[in-house]
Amino acid sequence: MNRTGLVLALMSAVLFGASTPFAKLLLDGMSAQMAAGLLYLGSGIGLALVLGARTALRLPSHDEAALTRADLPCLLGVIATGGVLGPLLLMIGLTRSDAASASLLLNMESIATLLIAWVVFRENVDRRLLFGAACIVAGAAVLSWQGHAALAPGALYIIAACMCWGIDNNLSGQLSAADPVRIATIKGVVAGSVNLGAALVLQHARLPGAGVVAMAGGIGFLGYGVSLVAFMLGLRHLGAARTGAYFAMAPFIGAVVSVVLFHAHDVERLAIAGAFMAVGLWLHVSERHDHEHVHEVMEHTHRHVHDEHHQHKHGPDDPVGEPHTHHHVHARLVHSHPHYPDLHHRHDHGEGTHSHDHDPDPGHTHGPGGHTHAA
Repeated sequence: MNRTGLVLALMSAVLFGASTPFAKLLLDGMSAQMAAGLLYLGSGIGLALVLGARTALRLPSHDEAALTRADLPCLLGVIATGGVLGPLLLMIGLTRSDAASASLLLNMESIATLLIAWVVFRENVDRRLLFGAACIVAGAAVLSWQGHAALAPGALYIIAACMCWGIDNNLSGQLSAADPVRIATIKGVVAGSVNLGAALVLQHARLPGAGVVAMAGGIGFLGYGVSLVAFMLGLRHLGAARTGAYFAMAPFIGAVVSVVLFHAHDVERLAIAGAFMAVGLWLHVSERHDHEHVHEVMEHTHRHVHDEHHQHKHGPDDPVGEPHTHHHVHARLVHSHPHYPDLHHRHDHGEGTHSHDHDPDPGHTHGPGGHTHAA
């Protein structure tokens, strides 16, 4: 199966997970909205510098598909849910929760991503994935339940943030053929400016000292910017449901860091919740999906090499060398191999489709006899 997508998704999880307890340090003497704004501005400005350096040095990685006008609705949705609302709700939740529990509650993001991918975007989800999701939910319940009939303070805000990021992840999957650095830059600058502007104007907040601003920028660049770029590249290879499942590693990283930073207590409860979540994560990452499928004719633009899915002729104006980016047409192809729901395997599964532990991707829509690419 796709090891590149797995590595990218786990890299994203490690960076974001480690950033959560460090983000909590910013909340001493700073409003939640100010912290959210600084984190995302740090992400956007840092990635803008990467874009500038990439172009100036003419690095091969600058050869990515451009955003188009048709991408604008998804891009606006990504900015609103993942850039503005998600970070704000998380910062509010962090002010009312201990860092370890908050970090593990972020596993709810993978559940939200999976459910939205399954119900709204029709990615295939089988019983194995659903059982894994149930295990993760059970772990989150162990963490968030306090006393007889009350959730932990801040838990609902963190769960709401995860719902926002679940929407964001699925919308980002629709943009995964385009340049992820450019998308993450726009998201960071716009969303960070909105939250920071609201904090300064509506809350009459003051900017913290230069050292705190620099710290927030660094955390945002790595934990939100670089992490988001890796996540979007993972979406390109794995689809939203699977990338979200691998991303469930993030809360474990955050919990470990928070135990070291804040000497978190109630380690027994963390261990029980972590065991549930570990089982759920293992069920997700160990699935296998393999069956004969049909790739119908489709055309699109994205970065690619000439593998079995990309056997096309080049015109005189098309780029040389690999990987490269240009508009191309996929001929009809019938074959069988293990696959994820990547850019070329997004499909519904009918009764005639044989499978083992299904794995859908963002490029295939399966019909009863196989799958059809949706451009």
